[in-house]
Amino acid sequence: MALSPSTRSIPDILSDLLGQFTTLVRKEGELARTEMSEKVGQVTAGLVLVVIGAVLLMPALVVLLEAAVAGLEQAGLAPPWAALIVGGAVLLIGLILLMVGINRLKAKNLLPQKTINQLQEDASVAKRQVRADDGYQRAA
Repeated sequence: MALSPSTRSIPDILSDLLGQFTTLVRKEGELARTEMSEKVGQVTAGLVLVVIGAVLLMPALVVLLEAAVAGLEQAGLAPPWAALIVGGAVLLIGLILLMVGINRLKAKNLLPQKTINQLQEDASVAKRQVRADDGYQRAA
């Protein structure tokens, strides 16, 4: 049986608050576990694809780089210069890709943002509710 707000006793309110808080903590824990599981799955899938891609790209890259050096040699560049130009270009591209990849693996990108936002929203709602209840008690 639901009691009207004016007839609820302090123990009833505290009991209700404890029950709602327990439910809230349980639900937030479930959300955090689910979101972290998704993040772990994303990282695992990403790493597997990176490893497979790297294994397949290494021999192809070597062949293409040798072809680039041979093409520059046929264009009239001395072999050492042709190799230096191709090696320098590949080094620059590799460094850029490495920096982008490291940036994407930073901890801030792997945080459970949905859970953090939900916890902040819950705290805000709880504060508003406490203020509203406090104003109601004073008016009574």
